Amino acid sequence: MNLQIKQLQNQDTDIIASAFDEINWHKPVTQYRRYFSEQKNGKRLVIVAWYNKKFAGYLTIVWQSKYPAFKKSHTPEIVDLNVLPKYQQRKIGTTLMNEAEKIIAKKSKTAGIGVGLAPGYEAAQVMYARRGYTPDGLGLTYKNKYLKYAL
Repeated sequence: MNLQIKQLQNQDTDIIASAFDEINWHKPVTQYRRYFSEQKNGKRLVIVAWYNKKFAGYLTIVWQSKYPAFKKSHTPEIVDLNVLPKYQQRKIGTTLMNEAEKIIAKKSKTAGIGVGLAPGYEAAQVMYARRGYTPDGLGLTYKNKYLKYAL
């Protein structure tokens, strides 16, 4: 396997957005330009996977999470892990996670991660649990606000 993990470069933003457009995942180029800007400002780090020199996926680390519990404890958060479907089942997500955890370990004793509970997130839920990530027991959030129980 010819897999390379590199930090996001400005010229990558159009390539990444186009790759997601091709599979009808709405991820606009403005998102990746913002990620690149935040990376330059030290707010976020984006690591990108290239498989045989083709874009395969990425993961971001947010150094100051907006999730209330992580924000309070100054826990960096792994956010927005995506691997294109044609590259899944090749350990690319695992490799991105390994790299992210090494990077975070240089600055923090802990790392946090948020995961969607809707259909489509099943593989991520299983991978995170196998890696030892557990729910914090504080409940569900939407846009970084805790949800209230309603009948």
